[in-house]
Amino acid sequence: MVFHRPPLVCALASIAVGAATAPALTAQDGYRLPPQEIVDILDAPQAPGVNVSADGEWLILSHRRNMPSLADMSQPMLRIGGRRINPATNGPFNPSLTTGYSVMRVEDGSERRVELPHEDGWGGASISPDGQKFFMTRATSEGIELWLGDLETTTARQISRVQLNAARGGACSWMRDSQQLLCHLVDPRRGRAPEKPMVPSGPIIQETSGRVGAIRTYQDLLKTPFDVVLYDYYMTSIPTLIDVGSGRTTQLASRGVYASFSPSPSGDYFLVRERVKPYSYLVPDGRFAEEISVVAADGDLVRELPGKPLQEATIVGGVPVGPRNIGWMTGRDHTLTYLEALDGGDPNADVEYRDRLMRLELAASPREVLHTEFRYAGLSISESGTGFLSEFDQPTRTRRLWRVPMDDPDAKELLWERNSEDRYGDPGTPLTMLNDEGHRFVRQDGDWIFLTGAGASDQGDRPFLDRFNLETGESERLWRAGTDSYETMVAVLDDDANRILTRYETRAEPPNFYVRDLESGQRTALTDFPDPHPQLSGIQKQFVTYERDDGVQLSATLLLPPDYVEGQRLPVVVWAYPREYSNADVAGQVRGNPNQFTRISGYSHLFFLTQGYAVFDAATMPIVGGNLANDTYVDQLVASGQAAVDKLVDLGVGDRDRIGIGGHSYGAFMTANILAHSDAFRAGIARSGAYNRTLTPFGFQNERRTYWEAPEVYFNMSPFMAADQVNEPMLMIHGLADNNSGTFPIQSERMFAALEGHGATARLIMLENESHGYRARESVMHTLAEMVEWFDVYLKNAEPRRITF
Repeated sequence: MVFHRPPLVCALASIAVGAATAPALTAQDGYRLPPQEIVDILDAPQAPGVNVSADGEWLILSHRRNMPSLADMSQPMLRIGGRRINPATNGPFNPSLTTGYSVMRVEDGSERRVELPHEDGWGGASISPDGQKFFMTRATSEGIELWLGDLETTTARQISRVQLNAARGGACSWMRDSQQLLCHLVDPRRGRAPEKPMVPSGPIIQETSGRVGAIRTYQDLLKTPFDVVLYDYYMTSIPTLIDVGSGRTTQLASRGVYASFSPSPSGDYFLVRERVKPYSYLVPDGRFAEEISVVAADGDLVRELPGKPLQEATIVGGVPVGPRNIGWMTGRDHTLTYLEALDGGDPNADVEYRDRLMRLELAASPREVLHTEFRYAGLSISESGTGFLSEFDQPTRTRRLWRVPMDDPDAKELLWERNSEDRYGDPGTPLTMLNDEGHRFVRQDGDWIFLTGAGASDQGDRPFLDRFNLETGESERLWRAGTDSYETMVAVLDDDANRILTRYETRAEPPNFYVRDLESGQRTALTDFPDPHPQLSGIQKQFVTYERDDGVQLSATLLLPPDYVEGQRLPVVVWAYPREYSNADVAGQVRGNPNQFTRISGYSHLFFLTQGYAVFDAATMPIVGGNLANDTYVDQLVASGQAAVDKLVDLGVGDRDRIGIGGHSYGAFMTANILAHSDAFRAGIARSGAYNRTLTPFGFQNERRTYWEAPEVYFNMSPFMAADQVNEPMLMIHGLADNNSGTFPIQSERMFAALEGHGATARLIMLENESHGYRARESVMHTLAEMVEWFDVYLKNAEPRRITF
């Protein structure tokens, strides 16, 4: 049978023409507000952010505004080198929401407000390794200031009258002695910002020399010679040590464009990575060429190291050729480690070993530590010198963890090998800690290390803390979250892991921080953050499992509005995000925990609960088949969507005429595909999506084949190619400043044009000054107003579909 829809509507931006049998969505100038219930929740105070000191003795609470204004988001922004820079501050384009800080002592829960002269522009707080003080930054119209706070007295003062350069990332970091900060400063003699010439100096030229390699669709790249001039102006910094007591500054190196300037564990040397020209118009600055060296604290050159070449093209899923990931070896004062690919960086090469880990002492030649069969995936070291090395094989999703005595790497021992997608079988990750000098080590107690993980199970996630004996392989569970709450471990508070800091919540109680004594079982509250939206305290939530027609197990969380009456059929919003899996067994594993508090903020689809809708949240849409999963992407997607509809009808919650589908990013791609290839849903909402995969030809998500290797896959997966089959109303929303690599705004513009050209019912909202996610209060409110109105018209109040046999 075929479902026939009423005459169709077309819309551009916030303009729509009414259909003959459906209410019109009228054009309105300016930004709109959603229903008042939603406005009240969005404007309610939110809980502060929390930062824990390394010794577990202090919490810093960062108080903040809920959302920036559109005026905040409309400040000047430079999009160069893959970065977004506010030229007024020489920092990142990221309007600050922090208004101040409080300090809480974990021992007794006492809280005091930090004394500050201003209530705007504050950045994140960083606690010193000795746990006595913290620094924070403040953005002003003149630049970024550096401030110091005292945890004991909660006083704060500005340190030195320097201007920080935060365009390159974090402007400052603590040195091991907790008395100095390593900061990148703006050169006070650099002069005024360059002005764009009225007449171009020449054409924009790019050239390829026959090298084979894939380049992702990056955004915010350098585009002109003048962009290069701007990049150098704003990214050039002077590495400087600042004494936090006296404010005295010590310049460490001359001005330059530094990728990093990293102190050795002893603080006597610095690993310097400086970006050098020619830059690239094809890749962000993380792939620019670099000169690499080690200098002493007095600026003298200690050793030049092999540089990093410009990385414009690499094999899909591959790594660069030559030394990579160079850095100081944890616990060794004068030793560096780096990696070298043994397969030419090509994951498809048939070789015995993929990588080797190299060790370089400053006064010696490099030597191999070990080689890995799979791709190197990380190394953590304990204070006793035991390394924990991870390697990963993407085609089989196999992950291994090795125990490696760093002084005798040939004695390495395999701790476990597992499928990375098997969440139920995850033994956990070695727990790390910061020592008194600010260095991160694996926490070890004799032969025991500690493991922490999500604790995935068929009951949902139940986080845990284990002890694991390296000699016997014995594992001992110290703590696991209960079955009637959701609790995660934040920090271990003592050497024996008898006291831990946790974040505890239930369906009715918002997240708060507690100290757990694992010997006595006592749980002591530290914070008492209130319910941010008590009017939704009656939300009903249940975890639902069901089955796809091919036997794959699916799951979702069903949320019902507070006034729901059992047996009542409601309009339902299904919200989802597809994921790829190697096999059906792991695809059916449960994610999340139904006992989590339902926190609704931003432009969340959960606001539909305030408008008489049910929400089928995080409905799983697994695409099974490993590296070839996308060959049957559409069929599996449609089957998952149909199974969700069937389950909602069987539960007595929804009816087939009033179930909608929605998603963000890859979820928007999913939405458009389901509407194009299925009649299971009545309408859809697609936010910040990509719809034409030929515009991301060198891969997307976990797809490693290029368009030219699998053109039929790219074509069949692209809803743009099936725009003539979309016969349900679709609302599209996109930020005009979206910098996500696969979701250029043109994706939504061209999809809308295709829908318009085929007479589809569609509406496109383009949000100025918004990125992949939307931040400004005006944008958030408008997005929710559009979402609610769309589904009110085409879902909640839609007439039953006419059926023709």
